[in-house]
Amino acid sequence: MAQAMKLHWSPKSPYVRKVMVCAHELGLLPRLELVRSVAAMRKPNPALMADNPLSKIPTLVREDGSTLFDSIVICEYLNDLAGGALFPPRGEPRWQALRWQAFGDGLLDALILWRNEREREVPLQDLLAAFELKTRASLHMLDDEAQALRDAPFSIGHVTLGCALGYLDYRFDTLGWRPSAPALAAWFETLRARPSFAATEPVEG
Repeated sequence: MAQAMKLHWSPKSPYVRKVMVCAHELGLLPRLELVRSVAAMRKPNPALMADNPLSKIPTLVREDGSTLFDSIVICEYLNDLAGGALFPPRGEPRWQALRWQAFGDGLLDALILWRNEREREVPLQDLLAAFELKTRASLHMLDDEAQALRDAPFSIGHVTLGCALGYLDYRFDTLGWRPSAPALAAWFETLRARPSFAATEPVEG
């Protein structure tokens, strides 16, 4: 059996979840050693920085000791390692999958900034309003694309959007997004039932 790769990991990070979903889908979970790593913006983690000077997760240490980061690169590496189909090789399916991945990552970036802002002692209300506006506009567009998501072969785009919606539920449960995006919500429920998503629900710890 090949030597294990080391993944700096957290049960709450949506970017780590992307990698974990891909690992489940690709049958690579047995080859990963999960290392619980805290990556706080104001407290760089020396142990994590030994592998990634940016002190960010996910970080993957390969069998030869070389490192890869961030989730976009790690997911594509795992797909290549397993000979998977999460990244279509060419044509319109590839661009659609990459577009959905970029959309999901962009939504996650906005949600994390929104969460950080709302936890400040005196949050900027116009900034909070801007994040909510962008999030609701994103959900509206994705609701229009729900049938396309159903019809397209499962890809990194589905993985990333699913992780973004899961983070929305985890950190913004009071937003109540489902009534305003019913088609997207229905698609997301089928995605949540997939074993790779059921096994990677974010938890405290």
